[in-house]
Amino acid sequence: MKKRTTKSAFDKARRGFHATLLETVLLSDDRGIPTNADKDSAASVAIAKGILSRLGPETIGMRLAGQTSGSKFEEVCRNYIELTFRQLGHLRPGSWGIKLVGQRNRSEIAKYEQYEHLIALEMAAKRDPDLAAALGSDYTITPDIVVWREPERDDVINSEKNLVDQTIATRASLRKLYNPSPLLHASISCKWTIRSDRVQNARSEALNLMRNRKGHLPHIVAVIAEPLPSRIASIALGTGDIDCVYHFALPELIAAVEDYDSDVASDILKIMIDGKRLKDISDLPLDLAI
Repeated sequence: MKKRTTKSAFDKARRGFHATLLETVLLSDDRGIPTNADKDSAASVAIAKGILSRLGPETIGMRLAGQTSGSKFEEVCRNYIELTFRQLGHLRPGSWGIKLVGQRNRSEIAKYEQYEHLIALEMAAKRDPDLAAALGSDYTITPDIVVWREPERDDVINSEKNLVDQTIATRASLRKLYNPSPLLHASISCKWTIRSDRVQNARSEALNLMRNRKGHLPHIVAVIAEPLPSRIASIALGTGDIDCVYHFALPELIAAVEDYDSDVASDILKIMIDGKRLKDISDLPLDLAI
């Protein structure tokens, strides 16, 4: 009798993630061009078709406006992270929150302990035109998805042993008694497709997160659905800003690039993967648990 194979929880979550995309934004038009492909690029169309054929039955639908596709992709990514990361409490204990930041909310980032000072900076810039001109948008940070940890009460910290009291560790960010603000754990940028201007925005925001923080640096990552390796490389290669880029379907992308039979595309993809600059969406929740 054939042995039954039990799928892991993360495998099921990944399949559900793709199923939702296939029902909403990952479609083909009446010419068979997938919605995440650049119709003017033969390579983009061919690779996108290869990914789509491996994910599930092709669905014909209208191409959504770029902003609508991006918003839906952000929502589906947020739900996937919620489902998977919350199952890792045994690896990363704590009280966690995961949120989709709607309408490019510029004030969202200032809710977190490392960036609270940006409120005062913005108020000062509003009062002083010269300061506003000098600062420009260097302090503007608008993530698509945020993951945060709530500070802990002393009774939780002391649950197994009396570790702290009101005479010690009085400036620790993790103690709710002294810091009521949540701690930003991750800033996640979602890109349905990649164009040069979008890449620059993602890198600028990553650098702003690094430069403008006070305290612990959050994870800074990007999730993408772009099929063309050369465009993925524009955001994935290099270090110093984004921690890592996560593709919505990396094994399917690898297989599609192999089928396309382009040495250049294959080489670029191998460099990104071997250099740990590009991973699959299923790797993201475990990396967030680090």
